[in-house]
Amino acid sequence: MKKNVIRKLVEGALLVAVATVLSMLKFDLPFGGGVTIVSMLPIVFYSHRHGVKWGLGVAFVYSLIQLVLGLDNVSYAATFVTACGVVFLDYIIAYTVLGLSGVFGKSRAGVAIGILVTFCLRFVCHLVTGAWIWGEWMPETFMNMTMTNPWIYSFLYNGWYMLAELVLTEIVAMLLYGPLGRYFRGEDLK
Repeated sequence: MKKNVIRKLVEGALLVAVATVLSMLKFDLPFGGGVTIVSMLPIVFYSHRHGVKWGLGVAFVYSLIQLVLGLDNVSYAATFVTACGVVFLDYIIAYTVLGLSGVFGKSRAGVAIGILVTFCLRFVCHLVTGAWIWGEWMPETFMNMTMTNPWIYSFLYNGWYMLAELVLTEIVAMLLYGPLGRYFRGEDLK
């Protein structure tokens, strides 16, 4: 029993490290935001392998690391309340929801649905902070459209990079699912 817990902890730590390195490999998009090299996929895979409880724990640790790496964004918040909004919605909740992916099971379809649902939940977090907090810096035009509503601006800004991240992650996850099928079943990879 103890050996199994230690193995899950070590595996979680390794996958958080891999996810963190992948999050630093980022392509900036022309209208803002950026796409990483499937940085959230190790967290999602871990959740599917070990279940939601372990997945949420590992995703929470990952969220704290992302917060530390993006701490300078908190300084742009105008008030203590908006700073808390950035900390919790843009980082802690947005990345911790990735751990829920395992709810959908270990099948190929379960992984695909888990990625879709958790990325949509992450998008909602960024949508809210984008309109509530970052809408203050909304440009007059965005994507050749006049911007008057911070919700529309946030939807476009966050939707642009989150959709790209979702599509890339789904493609890579489906390509890796076959070779990693034993991983999801909990078998040792040798």
